[in-house]
Amino acid sequence: MQCECANVLCGVPEMIRAIGKAEDNMNQRTFVTAAIASDAGSATPAWPAAQRVKAVGFDGLALFDPRPIFAMAEQFFPGKGSSVLAAWRGRQFDYTWLRTLMGSYVDFVQVTDEALSFAADAEKISITTEQREQLLAGFMNMKAWPDAVPVLKRLKERGIGLAPLTDFPLPMLAAGIGNSGLDGVFDHLLSTDLVKAYKPDPRSYQMGIDAFGLQREEIAFVAFAGWDAAGAKSFGFPTVWVNRLNAPTEHLGVRPDKIASNFEALPGLFGLEK
Repeated sequence: MQCECANVLCGVPEMIRAIGKAEDNMNQRTFVTAAIASDAGSATPAWPAAQRVKAVGFDGLALFDPRPIFAMAEQFFPGKGSSVLAAWRGRQFDYTWLRTLMGSYVDFVQVTDEALSFAADAEKISITTEQREQLLAGFMNMKAWPDAVPVLKRLKERGIGLAPLTDFPLPMLAAGIGNSGLDGVFDHLLSTDLVKAYKPDPRSYQMGIDAFGLQREEIAFVAFAGWDAAGAKSFGFPTVWVNRLNAPTEHLGVRPDKIASNFEALPGLFGLEK
């Protein structure tokens, strides 16, 4: 089984080095360059399936920006932040898949904590109780990507149903929504806690159909990771991969319908006027 770091976090060492000694860990030298924000891809035409889209589901990391957590890890473990992150985030998603296969579901917070313990063992570092608490709290303190909020509100105004469809537990989703000024934007909050099966298990994507009462071809999915885009497309959702990291496409026999660098491309992909 391929871990998420193969398409989401293999670039983390370079990203963390880019953070360097900058005063503002959220500036253009963070793991997403300023060029991504300016490359809207709005000229990309809608694909035929977009004309049937009535609702959109979003992966949690497609919505919420984890960069402050990554910067915190580099601050806590200078010189080893990139390797700690690679081990932590890779094992984080390995554990979601393994627990789904083993039928031993626990929520994403526990998975994240256990993966952090593995990373500490693997990298032979000590993590204080305070550092652990702050790193885990980072997931509760995330805010939406800057380009996401106006696009989500635009889609809402055009009558498109919206929902996070994510591994994140409901309290984490509620916190991210509140932190980002997105109250009232989403019609449903779809956490894999509701079905006790992490993505890309089909039961997780089925939540979208059950919640919206639509056919799968009427529900688009916006992924952050290439493996998630492949899973959603295999399930039958029209799929957009917001590939902020310019990662290679997964070789899983299926590809997303469209690839964009950020959210600004979404209204155009869905055939909506700006």
